[in-house]
Amino acid sequence: MSNTAQAQLGTVLAAGGQELADLLERTEDRLARVTDGHGDELSRHAGGTLAAGGKRLRPVLVFLSAQRPDDRLVAAGVAVELLHMATLVHDDVLDGAELRRGRPTVFANGGRAAATATGDLLFSRAFAELAATGSEEAVRALSTASSALARGELMQRADAWSEDVTPGRYLERCRLKTASLFEASCRLGAVFGGRPDLAGALGAFGERLGVAFQILDDVLDVSGPPERTGKPRGADLLDGTVTLPLILARESDPWLSGAVRCAEEAATVCDRIAATGALHAAREQALGYVAEAKRTVDDLELPDQRANALRLVADGVVERYA
Repeated sequence: MSNTAQAQLGTVLAAGGQELADLLERTEDRLARVTDGHGDELSRHAGGTLAAGGKRLRPVLVFLSAQRPDDRLVAAGVAVELLHMATLVHDDVLDGAELRRGRPTVFANGGRAAATATGDLLFSRAFAELAATGSEEAVRALSTASSALARGELMQRADAWSEDVTPGRYLERCRLKTASLFEASCRLGAVFGGRPDLAGALGAFGERLGVAFQILDDVLDVSGPPERTGKPRGADLLDGTVTLPLILARESDPWLSGAVRCAEEAATVCDRIAATGALHAAREQALGYVAEAKRTVDDLELPDQRANALRLVADGVVERYA
């Protein structure tokens, strides 16, 4: 985890209190154990994927959306993180990605078959964790998110290298491929944390935050150095993913093409995108979604500690890409 991510997590932990810290510690312990008993190769690849770390943002959303302690919250936190990691492993297969967070991917280390099987294992363990809670509503929420992720991935593949992707279609893809799991995380926290009546509103907070997260991630793909992103600059361009910065840049530079053949061409296209002002425009759209998410929190009757921590999570999404 980067120094910036560590600082952000520290701020949220301080606001969330000891209860949040304890839940995250229990989640880490469970994640370390959950892949045991499935053969040496799968355990090695799955364990390595989980050990690579991350912000654990989705479990944090589960816990902060809860209003009272419940042992099932850990199962929910583990489930959303496993589902998230499964999608990353499968994405790396589809993209032929060699690096993730600056480390070799399962695809790079074990090949397509091993990576596909590892992602499948993580998917299956996610639902096993949640099914053990006995909550049909919780399983339904995660299943809905999983289906949305698949639809978003298919939409992204259909749009590859296209010059006809509109901002509206791009935002719908963000909602499906990224924000759906943010929404589910918040819903699960509300369901298990004693306030199922707030599941819809907290889910809306998560969805808006997830859209902002994806827009800012796409901005960073164009602007961020590889040592910060853990992948080559313009990686989205290299695999044909059409993102908001490219869509907006084409309005000023209609001859701008997202079809690139190598890292050098990708860097050149990134520079042309930046020169149009599209990065600033995309970032402003993301900030609008963050503001909407925070207003959602303001409208809810949440304990001050929880509400403040959720606002800090929203601010942290922006600070990560500053």
